[in-house]
Amino acid sequence: MADRPPAASARLIVLHAGYVGPRTASTVTFVSDGDHRIVIDPGMVATASLILDPLREAGCEPGRVTDVVLSHHHPDHTMNAGLFPGARVHDVWAVYQGDRWEDRDAEGVLLTPSVRLIRTPGHTPQDITTLVGTADGIVACTHVWWAAGGPASDPRATDPHALERSRERVLAVADLVVPGHGAAYRP
Repeated sequence: MADRPPAASARLIVLHAGYVGPRTASTVTFVSDGDHRIVIDPGMVATASLILDPLREAGCEPGRVTDVVLSHHHPDHTMNAGLFPGARVHDVWAVYQGDRWEDRDAEGVLLTPSVRLIRTPGHTPQDITTLVGTADGIVACTHVWWAAGGPASDPRATDPHALERSRERVLAVADLVVPGHGAAYRP
């Protein structure tokens, strides 16, 4: 399948499982593959230490993070991107680093042979999913689901039909889902 990354050499760790309710936090994920150290959705958490302490336990200092991926532009998924000032920041339409802005569509971009970005609109028009090839299968870090328990229907979806198509696309390849606001689960 075209969405599947061509390699499966990455290691993935959920640094912080997010939640939604009276308080909100994003799920923050760390991927290492070769020389790449990638943080996905470093958004809102109660304190930065909830991201940085598990990152260090995984053997990576913040200054060694090479890439940050933002699934979409809501603050609850972007708030702590500045913890990694040397990293390239990837979103749906560009890569940013320092004072450089390089326009590029995220669709199909390989950050490494084991890490592919795909467009998955629905929650917002600018959503992307990070597909990670690991020894245990393909992991999808995505906001097409908030959490394993729902909501079944995204109450903030900008395009419910596009969201359904994005969910089908992710399910066609994912062995494990890391949702926007919850613990990883098998679909």
